[in-house]
Amino acid sequence: MGNLAVLTGASSGIGKQFALKLAQRGYDLLLVARRVDRLEELKNEIDDPDISVDIFEADLSKRDEITKLVQYIEGSEKKMDIFINCAGFGLAGPFIETDLDREIGMIDVNVTAVHILTKEVLRIMDKSGKHDKYIMNVASSAGLFPAGPYMATYYATKAYVTSLTRAISMELSERHSDITISCLCPGPVDTEFNEVADVSFALRGISADYCAEYALNKMFLKKTVIVPTFTMKFAVFSARLFSGKAIIKMAGNQQKKKIYR
Repeated sequence: MGNLAVLTGASSGIGKQFALKLAQRGYDLLLVARRVDRLEELKNEIDDPDISVDIFEADLSKRDEITKLVQYIEGSEKKMDIFINCAGFGLAGPFIETDLDREIGMIDVNVTAVHILTKEVLRIMDKSGKHDKYIMNVASSAGLFPAGPYMATYYATKAYVTSLTRAISMELSERHSDITISCLCPGPVDTEFNEVADVSFALRGISADYCAEYALNKMFLKKTVIVPTFTMKFAVFSARLFSGKAIIKMAGNQQKKKIYR
């Protein structure tokens, strides 16, 4: 019985690639998403007799389903070594026009679910004995900038995740914990995100395969903030040279290109 990696948002994109790569590394998997048919397809794709793949259907915008997931993990006989919060989505448009229900749903998934699961998983891992354990919260490069007009709520949710992760990382370090927490902050990635958010990236995206491989390598090296590609690292560094207002203006211009190109 191998050690366990739990992944939310595992049905597509980066989450799916995380699952494939962790299976290759010998981890048993608990795959979490709303779309069970996609998870079944992924399980069949892994098709390794030495890897146990379990499926848990959950809509993480619903508090009771988050609770059921936590209870399921607590009841597992396997040691959870890795937990990846990958569920999330975006929404673009002028704030005055975007749909309120979709925005609240995005906050529920991108913030509330991540917050609850991070806290509960930390508590579970903290009681599971002394060995290296990892949590990765999938944020976005959006979380490293002060604000993003025309994707205002999305930027705010990812800033929350980035800030939360950095703070927890410091607390764990001061406790000399064997748990490492990281946040993945990629720029554009070629996934279904564009379709869900109803945008088209102005910048060329990286593959989900590359993003997941890079992120796992950095996670195992215990990096707190993970930014794939030199282009995004340079953008984040360069942002320090400008005023907050200028950065927000530039971010807004990029978002308008996605919406109106």
